[in-house]
Amino acid sequence: MSTFLDRAKVKVIAGKGGDGMVAFLREKYRPDGGPAGGDGGRGGDVIFRVDEGLRTLMDFRYNRQFKAKNGENGMSKSKYGASAEDLYVKVPPGTSVFEESTGRLIADLVDHGQEVIVAKGGRGGRGNIRFATHKNPAPSIAENGEPGEALELQLELKVLADVGLIGYPSVGKSTLLSIISNAKPKVADYQFTTLVPNLGVVKIDDGQEFVVADMPGLIEGASEGVGLGIDFLRHIERTKILIHMVDMAAVHERDPFEDFLSIMQELANYHPRLLERPMLIVANKMDLDEAKENLPAFSQKITDYYKELGLSVPVIHQISAWQAKGIDALMKATAELVATSVFIPIEEKESEHKNYTMEETPAFTVRKIEEGYWELEGEKIVKLYKMTNTAHDESLQRFARQLRSMGVDQALREAGAKDGDTVYLDNYQFEFVD
Repeated sequence: MSTFLDRAKVKVIAGKGGDGMVAFLREKYRPDGGPAGGDGGRGGDVIFRVDEGLRTLMDFRYNRQFKAKNGENGMSKSKYGASAEDLYVKVPPGTSVFEESTGRLIADLVDHGQEVIVAKGGRGGRGNIRFATHKNPAPSIAENGEPGEALELQLELKVLADVGLIGYPSVGKSTLLSIISNAKPKVADYQFTTLVPNLGVVKIDDGQEFVVADMPGLIEGASEGVGLGIDFLRHIERTKILIHMVDMAAVHERDPFEDFLSIMQELANYHPRLLERPMLIVANKMDLDEAKENLPAFSQKITDYYKELGLSVPVIHQISAWQAKGIDALMKATAELVATSVFIPIEEKESEHKNYTMEETPAFTVRKIEEGYWELEGEKIVKLYKMTNTAHDESLQRFARQLRSMGVDQALREAGAKDGDTVYLDNYQFEFVD
């Protein structure tokens, strides 16, 4: 089983706020102590934090639900409940967080220590001390804590690397990575030896360092789901420059230039701006006679290709990864390009000035179940009910007044509800009185 995981689906549940308390101060020599129920504490948030020590989403393979603690309930003598601690979940750099139901991007987490609240904890309910008035100095009213947010999220990892190694399978990418870095990829002479992106750190003599990623599985049709490439093309999005390796000896009887064109087409199919990334072309396996024979024709075709596009013709670096020849010159050229190039994102940055329109969502809707039975639905009205302490009559009376002020009575009447009909709201039911 591969230890590389770059997609995961998780559920996050923030903590519920603590319930407010109905209490009265009853102490000797203080007969008129009054209400003394404290507020509940805030529920814990669920927070994603970037940890540069992580490289995959493997931690989410089996642990798919993250729930923060609830806030503490309010107490007597006006004591507030404690707020719950936030739940921190570590994610690797390069993680994009999407809301599963809508596909909305919540956060793009790149830098070490970067944080984002993905589910916010509910506020604590108010105790009866908060509802005391001149008309009602000793209320038996308290609120339950607000429910915490609950979301299903889709996590996608796009590896962070300065350099992306691209090319057909078995052109020598893994061999090159093993020579230039501390990575230990599997190396073998057959198609799709590399099944996951491999990362390695390259250190140059002058002290410069850069990260190289071997991108596996790119073949013709990869952007449409052929082979493995569709699973890993997105990892190229975050690479600053590309090293395009070609099997110049045509060991697997493929034409080197046709291989080059196929890979370039797959990049363009995935996103045209990938072709704007700085690229080094590497002719590998130059220790073989066939490679030396194929190089002149390949070089001429590359020259014609770039001139036709109106672009400067890149230098073709000749190496033998197997014999470790030509590697130093290639790495120096790579380091220079990494240092002087500007990262080109595949998506244009959005303007800082945005126009927002408020979408009015109704507080509730009325739905007829059958004759004499109705149901109230809506996020706002359900939250209002859940924050109502139904153990006390005064709280229920307050809830009834709130429903009336929201227009529930009128909406039921207009929908055709009659006196005595049953109305359902979440797991609560009451009788409609016209």
